[in-house]
Formats: sequence, C-alpha cells, structure tokens
Amino acid sequence: MPLPSIAQKAPYVVKVEAGKTYYWCSCGLSQTQPFCDGSHKWSDFLPLAYTAAETAEVAMCGCKRTSKEPLCDGSHLTL
Repeated sequence: MPLPSIAQKAPYVVKVEAGKTYYWCSCGLSQTQPFCDGSHKWSDFLPLAYTAAETAEVAMCGCKRTSKEPLCDGSHLTL
C-alpha cells in the first residue's frame, strides 16, 4: 500500500465533544484536515472513525504516519 500524503508536519489540535464521532482523513488529501472530505475516493485509503470519550482538545495527526491513529504520536518529528 502506498504511503499517504503528508498534510502538514505538525498535529491538528481540535476540540472534540464527548460521544460524537469524527472521521479522520487517512489519505492526507482532504481540504478539511484533519477530517475526511471524500478526497480518498480514488485511492486505497479510508477515513478512520474516532468517537470522543470526553469533551476535550486532542492533537490529531497531520503527517499521517502516526502509530496511534488518529492521534499524534510525534512521528512528524522524524520527517
């Protein structure tokens, strides 16, 4: 499988609401980063559903190389 495009070399800090499901872009092509806008249609990538456990700010991966999808694990620091 090809590597996803790097949307940015930093996380996206976003506010999420408890119980709400968000769809994280895994292809890196979405214009509404870090969320999916359907740009993956012609690729092998699919969005990842993330349901927030609590209302909080979270750091979602922008480089698309994290091992903790969809959350940032610092992988962008090695790019």
